[in-house]
Amino acid sequence: MLSLIQRVTSATVTVEGEVVGTIEAGLLALVGVEPGDGEAQIARMAERLLGYRVFADEAGRMNRSLADTGGGLLLVSQFTLAADTRSGMRPSFTTAAPPAEAEQGFNRLVDICRQKHAGRVETGRFGAHMVISLVNDGPVTFLLRP
Repeated sequence: MLSLIQRVTSATVTVEGEVVGTIEAGLLALVGVEPGDGEAQIARMAERLLGYRVFADEAGRMNRSLADTGGGLLLVSQFTLAADTRSGMRPSFTTAAPPAEAEQGFNRLVDICRQKHAGRVETGRFGAHMVISLVNDGPVTFLLRP
């Protein structure tokens, strides 16, 4: 499992013209599920998403987490993150989990985050063509692995 996180002042995901998820200040997390991602990897990713320190403290240093700030979390499934891009000019998706496995892993991540985070947790729509609007704050972007 991997997640590309971006610190945002706002983010919205739209499907067919309908807003399906939106947050104010917090994190947008694009999530790729890889074959074999189990409970341990999913739980660790939830821990990292909620605990990774990317928000400024009183001294202006990145020393506060999403859990500390109570900010929003927008989780969006993105199988293309798990693509193998090491050769050629076209990505291979053999390194991404099959759709059913990916959906199950993604939904489990959402459940854990909703259980553990006091702030707002929103999602896109698994398997849909989504349009994501965001205002990246910083810019601050990190690739997380469990």
